[in-house]
Amino acid sequence: MNKNRLEAFSDGVIAIIITIMVLELKVPHEPNFSALAAMLPTFLSYTLSYVFLGIYWNNHHHLFQAAKHVNGRVLWANLHLLFWLSLIPFATGWMGENHFDPVPVALYGVIMLFSGMAYYILAQVLISHHGKDSLLASALGNDIKGKISLVIYALTPPLAFVNPWISCALYVVVAVMWLVPDRRIEKKITA
Repeated sequence: MNKNRLEAFSDGVIAIIITIMVLELKVPHEPNFSALAAMLPTFLSYTLSYVFLGIYWNNHHHLFQAAKHVNGRVLWANLHLLFWLSLIPFATGWMGENHFDPVPVALYGVIMLFSGMAYYILAQVLISHHGKDSLLASALGNDIKGKISLVIYALTPPLAFVNPWISCALYVVVAVMWLVPDRRIEKKITA
């Protein structure tokens, strides 16, 4: 099966998710800086989520550059990832609107954890489809960074009830870990 439709569909879904998030940013009614300051939590949660969606889009792109073809399992694994990513605007809005209260921050962590697990599953399904000796399997290797991210995400929901800012700091740590695009696949493709 050709992978082009899957890539185009995924790109479109991620673009829509980002569009939904930006449409949730409401224009203040007062023309002053204090009105903007009141929006700071909403803007910060939007910025964090925008970065995460950019990271997922970038890594998804690299993943499918190494993939040669897809099958039904890959299509479903990709839809699984897109499902969890599609929940990000809801959690983003709820977290920002409620000024990073514990429950919305914990929910954000649950969605990040399941998004990360879905991405990991997608990568494993692609490796299974292409074989253990494939370029994709070689490029991803042990995926230590991905596994560390999942552990950090798993810590964020319970830590949100201790102090939501600890969880938020951990979200930033994961984002910083992934901000530089994953070069493993790029290096293998160009080699």
